[in-house]
Amino acid sequence: MSLSVIIAAGGTGGHMIPAHSLCEELLRRGHRVTLLSDARGVRFPGLFEGADRHVLDSATASGANPVAWVRAAVAVWKGRAEGRRIARDAGANAVVGFGGYPSLPGLLAGISLGLPSLIHEQNAVLGRVNRQLQARVSAIALTYADTARLKPASKAKATLTGNPVRTDILSARDIPYEAPHGDAPLRLLVVGGSQGARILARLVPEAVAQLPDAMRSRVKVEQQCRSEDLSSVAAAYSAAGVEADCQTYMADLPKRLAAAHLMISRAGASTMAELMAMGRPAILIPFAAATDDHQAANAAGYVAAGAGLMLPEAEASSAKLAGMILGFLKSPESLSAAAAAARASGLPDAASRLADLVEHEVRALARPDAIRVAA
Repeated sequence: MSLSVIIAAGGTGGHMIPAHSLCEELLRRGHRVTLLSDARGVRFPGLFEGADRHVLDSATASGANPVAWVRAAVAVWKGRAEGRRIARDAGANAVVGFGGYPSLPGLLAGISLGLPSLIHEQNAVLGRVNRQLQARVSAIALTYADTARLKPASKAKATLTGNPVRTDILSARDIPYEAPHGDAPLRLLVVGGSQGARILARLVPEAVAQLPDAMRSRVKVEQQCRSEDLSSVAAAYSAAGVEADCQTYMADLPKRLAAAHLMISRAGASTMAELMAMGRPAILIPFAAATDDHQAANAAGYVAAGAGLMLPEAEASSAKLAGMILGFLKSPESLSAAAAAARASGLPDAASRLADLVEHEVRALARPDAIRVAA
């Protein structure tokens, strides 16, 4: 039976990439998909082709300003009303939310229509929208078995699916990892993301410059930088005698990750899923200001599995980072072991697992035409 599925997702990459991966899997199975997001989400390059896309009113408010809270509530209510109309027109059978405030009106629309409703949590801490709606949805899909802020009553309807990743990451999964031995180069990939590139632009070149000459000469760096940092980062590596390729955007990131021996990055949900799906070791510097410190929680299980190291931002220094890089340079066996541990921690079939869960919820509730009988 062909289904019509609503996907509601916030407009950032951390929400949109796994949502897109589910969309691809659902379309492959012959289902129809409608995306409800904000203006950023519906214009995300290369995502949700083949799906209907709609922008819904949404807003968030913080602090004690009552006017801001009222405006946010009105925007969400308007978005919910529009979401109900779109769902009816699409003949929707289910709604799946991926978190972020722009997902809230779409999820509320589906819930109010009596549709089977699912939320997917990408992080090791339940996000704020998912936290608010966990009691009202039919099923909860988790990336981490031990997800914080999940209420005891919600655990019975929670399923471990993992975090879906892009198909180009999965296609590179079978490229074997070969640690550098002897005097072979160590290929270091540095990715900061929109909120992480600044600290890495300073910290990593300083750390690499502190390596002993014989070790430093082996390091080959590929680093994503903000445009304003590009020239200074390139100059720092040049002064240290280190070969470096610095880019503001890496369209071929999956290819670079497959070729890397070690990655230095933040610990966002998509980054963690891609590292584990491909099986690559990393030194993680979690974004300290992330909501509920969820990046540190994301990194904790990866590190506990032996897949890499974590350097908390409050403790981060170039000397500590240099010591971590040097430890890996001196021990290719530790790199190989970390890569194997990362690969063993991943769930590369996460998109399929999540699509299975959507289909199961529609069947289990025995209401494939719920949109037509709900209020």
